[in-house]
Formats: sequence, C-alpha cells, structure tokens
Amino acid sequence: MKKIISLVLVVASLVIFGGCKTAAPIAASPEKNTYVLVPGAWGGGWDWRHVDDLLTADGNKVFRSTLTGLGERVHLVSTNIDLDTHIQDVVNVILWENLHDVVLVGHSYGGMVVTGVADRVPERLKRVVYVDAMLPENGESVLTAMPPAHANRLQIRDGFVLSAGANRRPPHDVAMPLKCFTEPIFLAGRPAKFPATYILTVDAGQPPAQDEFYKFYQRAQARGWPVRVMSGDHNVQRTHPQELARLLEQAAQSGGRPN
Repeated sequence: MKKIISLVLVVASLVIFGGCKTAAPIAASPEKNTYVLVPGAWGGGWDWRHVDDLLTADGNKVFRSTLTGLGERVHLVSTNIDLDTHIQDVVNVILWENLHDVVLVGHSYGGMVVTGVADRVPERLKRVVYVDAMLPENGESVLTAMPPAHANRLQIRDGFVLSAGANRRPPHDVAMPLKCFTEPIFLAGRPAKFPATYILTVDAGQPPAQDEFYKFYQRAQARGWPVRVMSGDHNVQRTHPQELARLLEQAAQSGGRPN
C-alpha cells in the first residue's frame, strides 16, 4: 500500500512540476512568416510541396492553395469557373484559417489571383510576392495583359485552355477554364499601394528584357517595389526550389507598408 501511495505522489509531482515547465508560451521568432502559395495556370498546390517543405523546415507556416477545378479539385471543373472564383478561393483560405500578416505568393497566372486578393483583404497581408507572374492593371485579363505572341500559342478547346501535361498520371497539370483567361480583373482599391516584391525568372544566358514577363517586372519597378532577377525557367518551384525558398524568405523581410 505504501508503494502505491509513493507511486501516486511521484506521478502527481511529475504532472504538476512538469506541467509548470511546459506551460510557458514560446515566443514566435519575428523572422518566421505565414505563407499562402498560389499556383499558376494548370497547376495546383501539389506543385509547391517541395518549396513548402523547405519553408516549413525553417519554421514558417505554409498554406498551399489549389484553385477550383485544378489539381486535387479537378473533379469540380466547369467552364463557368472564372478569375473571380479563384480570387475567392484564396480569400476564403485566409478568412477561414483566420490568417494575418500573410506573405501571399503568386506564380504566373497566380499573379492575377493575388492581385485580386490584395484588393479585397489588404489588412490581412504583410507582403505580396510575384514569382514570374502577371501583374495586371485594373480592367485587364490574362489575354489582354500578356504579349500577343504568348496568347496566340494557347490551345483552346470546348471552353478550356489545354495543357501539354494533361495526359500524365497525377499529380499533373490539367486543362484550365477559358473564363479564367478572359475575365477582366476589377480592383476597387489602390493596387499600387500594397507592399510587394517581384521576382523575374530568366533562362540562363537570356537577357531579362526578352522574357515574356519582363513587362510585369517593369510595372513593379515603376511602382517602386523591390525586384529580383532569378536564373531559372518559368517553373522554378520545380527546378530551383531551394533558391526560390530563400528568395521568398528574403522578400518577406523587405520593408513595410508603403505610404
């Protein structure tokens, strides 16, 4: 009986004093951030898993969004899905997860999406990072903002823009609803005023001015944003994830909100 009482006392002391040791809150490092990653056309959150792993391993919190009709949400695909649907997808991630001080990252077509998100919930964002992405002006669509040569190469069939990778086993790129490319973006706020960084990816040996996204890089420069040129193809999240993750962490520490 004495042994049982002694054991109970030992266990109780471990619970009490052990609990005291672990109850103190741990202060979050100011260098760590909450990222919401928005993929480009035809892709999905799966495409950013490696970048997510790298950012998470460094202590950041990461949310990989997949836009309606793409990636693992391909079963919801419809010709009625448009740019507004995708903007609301990401707004809802931020609101439902109750995220604040978000570093919002948009790649390629994702630049259209994050621009709309920044217009709707600017108070939830710390910074927007464009990765070889579209940076639209109010009233532009993908088709009107991109150079005509790029738009003319698109393969359109039955209300969808086709992807070269659509026939591979998952995970893979899938067809994109055409309305996502034709719907103009309408901005109620002042898009030039949200804090942002632009990263232009350029193939090795190619002058930046010859890149299809150089136009948007110039727009970012004109707004006074920090800009970077990164060596790599368009999908650096696949080919250069370490370098990209490092740039995203650097971008998160760039300046504060513009006046």
